[in-house]
Amino acid sequence: MATTSAATFSIGSTVSFGRRGSPLLLTKPSAAGCTSQNSLASFSGLKAATSVNCDSESSFLGKESSATLRGSFTRKAQKPNQSSNHGLQLQASYKVAILGAAGGIGQPLALLIKMSPLVSALNLYDIANVKGVAADLSHCNTPSQVLDFTGASEIGNCLKGVNVVVIPAGVPRKPGMTRDDLFNINANIVKTLVETVADNCPDAFIHIISNPVNSTVPIAAEVLKQKGVYDPKKLFGVTTLDVVRANTFVAEKKNLKLIDVDVPVIGGHAGITILPLLSKTKPSVSFTDEEVEQLTVRIQNAGTEVVEAKAGAGSATLSMAYAAARFVESSLRALDGDGDVYECSFVQSDLTDLPFFASRVKLGRKGIEAMIPSDLQGLSEYEEKALEALKPELKASIEKGIAFAQKQRVTA
Repeated sequence: MATTSAATFSIGSTVSFGRRGSPLLLTKPSAAGCTSQNSLASFSGLKAATSVNCDSESSFLGKESSATLRGSFTRKAQKPNQSSNHGLQLQASYKVAILGAAGGIGQPLALLIKMSPLVSALNLYDIANVKGVAADLSHCNTPSQVLDFTGASEIGNCLKGVNVVVIPAGVPRKPGMTRDDLFNINANIVKTLVETVADNCPDAFIHIISNPVNSTVPIAAEVLKQKGVYDPKKLFGVTTLDVVRANTFVAEKKNLKLIDVDVPVIGGHAGITILPLLSKTKPSVSFTDEEVEQLTVRIQNAGTEVVEAKAGAGSATLSMAYAAARFVESSLRALDGDGDVYECSFVQSDLTDLPFFASRVKLGRKGIEAMIPSDLQGLSEYEEKALEALKPELKASIEKGIAFAQKQRVTA
């Protein structure tokens, strides 16, 4: 699969095409701007115009990547002696598969990924009802081709040549449902799907959304080991929603511009294992002890907040899809050669005495390029205590996932 860099209109950017076109606004407007006086090749069905203005205040990009975005226009701007009258060449180069695409997370996630100009093919898989989702999405005039795949007999074709696999498949958490209830259903789903991924696209980035992530990521790792294709740099538990929530809640609490806020979140992806490092919030901001307690508890229980608000009608599907799309976009940018891509994720780690741990990582073409150990240094007293308190629960969840996968292998 080609990895040609292209001028990227990242998910979460505001793009306006001259006077005739209306802005494609995916999130909030931004401080980053870039302007080309050359004409722009037709993209997303919008007519070419004499100028392009990109204002993006999106958590998909952030301040650090704004310069990269502007640079992409500079690099790809047409040379004066070229005969074509298109100023920027937008090239979709990557193939993404969503396993569980007909579900509550899968559908909005598919829509957001369909809007990425880096995606050339979007393969949607589910055990039922995915054909209509694909037909609906295929009418959106963005570059990627949408294909649907239903059932075990078609999943192999869905995964051939894929660069990024996203797995939101499984049942959502419902009121009164215990973690054990969730585990017993979703563990086997993840195991089966990852086995197929190992057989068909072992080099792909694998994004695990299916809960409980603290257990399903270790399950996926064991399956990949059993298949002889495990690469810890390419297996990710998607914890981006914890970061999205932390950024949002802190910005609201402190009346900050959301584009400026970055709160690293470490640990795991359930309850007290979620630890926002408020002391490392950027920009630097002070919190009272009461604010730290309130914000931490709200971030940890935000999923329950949504489940209760939906009153049995679902869980956090839309915000999860948004966060997962951000992580997909970051992965695609890394694959495309962007050297400034950082995200928090639940991955195999040596930062603590636990085999898996969520922390900020640098992404590159081959997956994780580096951990960021400095995030765990200089923690506040509250964070130090919370980190030690979360370890037993996270350790138990990890061990539960590993034991499940190893037991399944013995009984197979």
